[in-house]
Amino acid sequence: MDAKDIVSYFSKVELFQILMPLALVFFFAKFLGLVARKLQMPQVVGEILAGLILGPCALNLININNPQYGLSLRSIAEIGVIMLMFSAGLGTNLKELLKVGPKAFLIACAGVAVPLAAGTGVYYLFGFNNGNRFFEALVVGTILAATSVSITVQALKELGYLRSKVGNTILSAAIIDDVIGMIVLTFVITLSNNGGKGGSHEGIGIICLKVVLFFALAVGAGFVLYKMFKWLENRRPHTRTIPIFAMAFCFFLSYCAETYFGIADITGAYAAGIIFCELKSASYIEEKIEVCLYMFFGPVFFASVGLKSNLSGIQPAIFGFAAVLTLAALIAKIVGCGAMAKACGFSKSDSLKIGVGMMTRGEVALIVADKGISAGIINKMMNFAVVPLIIVSSLLTPIILKVLYSIWPDNKVRNIQDRETRQKGMKYQQMYKEAENEDVVIIKTKVK
Repeated sequence: MDAKDIVSYFSKVELFQILMPLALVFFFAKFLGLVARKLQMPQVVGEILAGLILGPCALNLININNPQYGLSLRSIAEIGVIMLMFSAGLGTNLKELLKVGPKAFLIACAGVAVPLAAGTGVYYLFGFNNGNRFFEALVVGTILAATSVSITVQALKELGYLRSKVGNTILSAAIIDDVIGMIVLTFVITLSNNGGKGGSHEGIGIICLKVVLFFALAVGAGFVLYKMFKWLENRRPHTRTIPIFAMAFCFFLSYCAETYFGIADITGAYAAGIIFCELKSASYIEEKIEVCLYMFFGPVFFASVGLKSNLSGIQPAIFGFAAVLTLAALIAKIVGCGAMAKACGFSKSDSLKIGVGMMTRGEVALIVADKGISAGIINKMMNFAVVPLIIVSSLLTPIILKVLYSIWPDNKVRNIQDRETRQKGMKYQQMYKEAENEDVVIIKTKVK
């Protein structure tokens, strides 16, 4: 959609049309989020269920493709996931991230290879044959390789383990996972267009070059901006100027990643968060972002996961394939990522947590499926097989993570959190004492 389309859209649409859908999303997301919390489940589960109930799967009160408000709702949801990943980047422990980087790369590779093989095998098992069967199977396998980390991020944040070694590993591996997945997809499409005879691999070379250039830009621009923000926070500490400028850079880097480098905008947002994570004001920036995210953008994004799900057009013949594909996708991520994590030195419990944390699928899986359909490799019915996978993985991942952390809590992280809580408490006590002293001084002055 270009600028003319956007102007035309807003000239035809009454903006108040979005108010009722937003009211329904906020009410149901918050209500079901509280119910989920009451049942000892992450709040994000309730927000996703709110979307499923309000959307085509149940009541059909909100149509996210409605010409009156659909674009606005999708745009708010997209901003929500960008802010979520920016917040995750701000909360990242950079030293821990660098320490787990090589391990995360190996886990990401396994997280692509095993689901790719599983998806290809399931496709062959059901005997689909629409012409170019080998490449169809590879695209289906690539759909299974994609990871959507945003829901896992929110679940770990609610549980208090986002900054842990496991949390950093999942975040890093998921980002690498998506990049590898898009390279594999480009490779498959290029070979398919050349009849499987090799031909020009220019598309693969270009996408690899773009990935390298993007991270070079992020590192170079990040170093300069880090120095500028250090100067700014010394001049204007804990003022709203810093979060506003940080948010502006987040949107800029997200736009550049998607538009000029062909990388997901959430990767740009996460990179922006990492750039600022070592600032003294990082927690202050994160605090301001969290308010907007929790109150407005977050509920809309997580509800949109359910709103986008539409099972009405699924043919009975594909139900069995969708069920087996979903099961294979979940198991393949747990086995691939979990086994590699164990080989990299993680404990059995942490390896299982990493495998479960990597099994969520979302918008990236839909993008891969759409690209495969647009290239004429797979049939449109594959979209119907992807939808149940997104729904099931989005609901199960937070619940299973909650169970795993209740069985095997990370005591090291818990001790750090307790220490931080105590430090905050001491800080507030000191502030109250200073305030009381000031009141005493004022009272004595008035008496005199």
